[in-house]
Amino acid sequence: MKAQKNFRALAGLAGMALALSAQVAKAEDAAPAAPKEFTVTGSVSVLSDYRLRGVSQTDRGKTLQAGVTVTHKSGFYGSIFSSNLAGWGTFGGPNLEFDLIGGYAKAVGPVTIDAGLTWYMYPDGAAKTDFAEPYVKVSGAVGPVSYLAGVAYAPKQKALGNYSNTSYSYGQAYDNLYLWGDTSYVIPSTKLKLKGHLGYSKGNPGLGPNGTSVAPTGSYFDWQVGGEYPVGPFTFGVSWVDTDITAAKSAYLQPNFSVQNGRLKGASIAGSTALFSATVSF
Repeated sequence: MKAQKNFRALAGLAGMALALSAQVAKAEDAAPAAPKEFTVTGSVSVLSDYRLRGVSQTDRGKTLQAGVTVTHKSGFYGSIFSSNLAGWGTFGGPNLEFDLIGGYAKAVGPVTIDAGLTWYMYPDGAAKTDFAEPYVKVSGAVGPVSYLAGVAYAPKQKALGNYSNTSYSYGQAYDNLYLWGDTSYVIPSTKLKLKGHLGYSKGNPGLGPNGTSVAPTGSYFDWQVGGEYPVGPFTFGVSWVDTDITAAKSAYLQPNFSVQNGRLKGASIAGSTALFSATVSF
């Protein structure tokens, strides 16, 4: 009898242990995985035009762009971006833009604050072209609507110098300010995302040291409206891009500020256009 009681007690303890181990295993399965030390993301895109703040950097021609970002779980990150160039914004060499970006992003309540610096480089290009531009961005979401507001300020640098055929232009260093806002909305029960952008540039009114300027005409607005839709690993987009830079306002920037070759030769590189894109992300 005593042996039977001991056996039943052991069996009961074994059952309790099994039940407890099952509960622990279930809890472990439900617990979120620990964040990775580093996360690597990237993308490759083909676009019908490379528009930097509304102004074409590829003579209104096609562009291939790629970027990679490495993010630490602390919030620090580093990125590399590259794109081909043509026409306005061409500095010789391989005609490439190669940007190094570093910053820190942190969630504060319902918003994320992101601060960093972009170093614009043009490998083997003309002298006085590379420049640095710090930025601060605030982003968040309200239901299906996402928003972002940003400010980028490049302090006075020779690469942003005032060069043009005007009496007040003698190559002095210049600064540049860019303010922008983005918003997007995912239509319920679909994958279609509608997007909008508005930006304002203020800086060097001249041509820049090598026939370019981050803020051609000195100050202007740019905007973009459109949408994107994911299909498998790809995201396809279409949008309308424009600026308020008129032919009269940019006359003193010619012929640099017009398409140099092809069927659009002579057209403004800041004029309105439909922009098509295909992106694969990883």
